[in-house]
Amino acid sequence: MKRGKRLRDSIDTLDADKLYLLDEAVEALQLISTVKFDETVELHLRTSADPRHADQLVRGVAMLPHGLGKTIRVLVFADGEAATIAKEAGADYIGDDEVIKNIQGGWVDFDVGLAIPDMMSKIGRLGRVLGPRGLMPNPRTGTMVQMQDLPRAIDEAKKGRVEYRVDRTAIIHVPVGKISFPKENLVENIATIVDAVLKARPSSVKGAFIRTAFLTSTMGPSIRLDVNALMSVKVE
Repeated sequence: MKRGKRLRDSIDTLDADKLYLLDEAVEALQLISTVKFDETVELHLRTSADPRHADQLVRGVAMLPHGLGKTIRVLVFADGEAATIAKEAGADYIGDDEVIKNIQGGWVDFDVGLAIPDMMSKIGRLGRVLGPRGLMPNPRTGTMVQMQDLPRAIDEAKKGRVEYRVDRTAIIHVPVGKISFPKENLVENIATIVDAVLKARPSSVKGAFIRTAFLTSTMGPSIRLDVNALMSVKVE
């Protein structure tokens, strides 16, 4: 793959043989960012889980203490009183029959999908569209909620609730904030994600759980992190 001059110059400023401490990696990414938009910072963790086994499908959610730095659009699948509660709590879209039909046609212009249990029979057929995008409500990730819990769930989603899960290659890819965040805020967000992932470790996984870790930004290079040091960063 041909790399642009800006990216080549950024890579040249890094030590390819070094395992970076988290705060060093964040500072390096911020120093070499030269684009004119606020890049998203992403964490990539290669785990030793085997996604072919159901008991090793690492998946969960975490509340980032400093959010994602973007407006989160929340869709709630609800009707009747639950739909009213969702609207009053700040939901951007209500997943009624018309919206469900639009989603079947490919519309997915939202960031978080929530649903009350009574709606699952209606939205089950949306799994093919929403599942691969991580937008399908699921009790395991706390996105299927009781009517009385909708205000809390919507509030959490808008404040910086992120879902993480391993892909087919056992890697977790998750956004952790914006390049413009203060370094300390990005470090705390990343530490929160790592702590959540470690707590979600399946008991059937033996040996080292996180094998490699990289930090990158939308247009920046990947910086390899010192895994042992990363796992020792404390969540305040």
